[in-house]
Amino acid sequence: MTATDRSIELISAAAQAAADKLAHDIIAYDVSDVLSITDAFLLASAPNDRQVKSIVDEIEERLGKELGAKPVRREGDRDARWILLDYVDIVVHVQHSEERVFYALERLWKDCPELELPAEAKATRGKAAEHAKLQSEEDASEFGEVR
Repeated sequence: MTATDRSIELISAAAQAAADKLAHDIIAYDVSDVLSITDAFLLASAPNDRQVKSIVDEIEERLGKELGAKPVRREGDRDARWILLDYVDIVVHVQHSEERVFYALERLWKDCPELELPAEAKATRGKAAEHAKLQSEEDASEFGEVR
């Protein structure tokens, strides 16, 4: 079994919305062969809680306006460290970068086929590592100035 056309349409729109809000490392997996509850997972991350929430809000708004889709469940809003949107056909996970590294969902789903995403979403790959490197360089230079 493979993800339905509707699932692929939802994943593509959600990935584009996440990319438009500068999400990091957007990736989607077709999990239809291993899970009966959904067809696909979309994973994305951001370096802070505010951006996680902004990405999720944009995905929810875009899927609602463009595709008439509303999530049946939204979890994780309070802390905004890992917000899950369940659309039944797809599940969207937007995580704070630290949670993304710690939980490593890609490791769990690496044997599932990746779904094709818009170019802007693909271009986000490696952004979390790039951001972490820049942040550590900034921290190091700041620390050097304090001495």
